[in-house]
Amino acid sequence: QVQVVESGGDLVQPGGSLKLSCATSGFTFSNHNMDWVRQAPGKGLEWISGINRAGTTATYADSVKGRFTISRDNAENTLFLHMTNLKPDDTAAYYCAPDNIASWGKGAQVTVSS
Repeated sequence: QVQVVESGGDLVQPGGSLKLSCATSGFTFSNHNMDWVRQAPGKGLEWISGINRAGTTATYADSVKGRFTISRDNAENTLFLHMTNLKPDDTAAYYCAPDNIASWGKGAQVTVSS
């Protein structure tokens, strides 16, 4: 079965940094584009970043462009999101989503607060 496990969420101060990881299994990771989406309290899902199969092309939502970096390690079936200059508006549950597979993890909670 498909398994997606996000980790690395934490409470951080504004301006801080954090790295999220997404460990996957149950599908051919290298054959799928991957995405990060997030959901802030009381809000809907927001797509924030995507990466192609080879990890050579990345795209970002305007809200995180220049601050977040997506990457992947196909040998370890793992997706990453490096977040810098975090803002209170980044507070959300972050989810790792393989394209074309409707199975996500539990999410990683990121809270940015003084």
